[in-house]
Amino acid sequence: MGGVVYRMEKRAVILDLMGKAEGIIPNSFLSPLDNFRMGERVKAFVYEVKKEKGVQIILSRRHEGLVRKLFDLEVPEIGEGIVEIKSIARDAGERTKVAVFSKDEKVDCVGACVGIRGSRVKNVIEELRGEKIDIVRWSDDVKEFMKAALSPAVISAIELDRDNKKAKVLVASDQLSLAIGKRGQNVRLASKLLGWEIDVRSKESMEEDIKKLLQIKAIGEKAARVLVEAGYNNVNILSRLEPDALSKLKGIGKKKAATIIEEANKFLVDKEKSYVPDPAKTKPDEKQPEEKGTKES
Repeated sequence: MGGVVYRMEKRAVILDLMGKAEGIIPNSFLSPLDNFRMGERVKAFVYEVKKEKGVQIILSRRHEGLVRKLFDLEVPEIGEGIVEIKSIARDAGERTKVAVFSKDEKVDCVGACVGIRGSRVKNVIEELRGEKIDIVRWSDDVKEFMKAALSPAVISAIELDRDNKKAKVLVASDQLSLAIGKRGQNVRLASKLLGWEIDVRSKESMEEDIKKLLQIKAIGEKAARVLVEAGYNNVNILSRLEPDALSKLKGIGKKKAATIIEEANKFLVDKEKSYVPDPAKTKPDEKQPEEKGTKES
């Protein structure tokens, strides 16, 4: 819904909706990038219509629905039902990921949303005051969709737990920061876009964790990999587990689980016994005052 800013209060911005009604945008529903001027035309999402003491139309500039409506206006293929927005994940004022799908093989869903020389998506970005937008190609192949959602990072491997909608994603070490994003934003938005919990790790760090677990006698190469992939990537975690929890993993029965936990605890005890303090890091003993001797006469 579009309107004109005609009053700015401490707690809200009031829009004139074509002279027919007032729209209220509470400050908590504004995007961090919003900075309006009197008389400026603004679009907002109709969040709620209250029928108390007359009609109150509550609007939002943070809601994902605003992004959806803006693309509806800018992309004719969406209005015609050829291109469909499957899901949206948004950090208002920072970045939004939009997953799109084309029902017509001849129509490129991403290209349709971007427009010639980016004209369509630019109009949406302009209305959102510069918020970044990633157009992601939706796929019914979860792995392909996940790779697109985690772009621009290059994904090396994906392991899916379909029952619990959890995924472990492996990337090269130089791709880790890209996959995770600033303050975890990229992987967080990708998780929301898919509706899956995504755990991103570098291949190098995973191999390092496996090497560490191989120090425990009861753990072989295969078991170490299973443990690390399940998130049990260090001896301290293993030592605190119950056999029942560990025995649920593939290839590890109750007897094996109990042995692993027992050996993990033994490893930590032996490590503590063999610990030798670094003299450079220990506090030196205070120097004792010398005894006063008697002078020979």
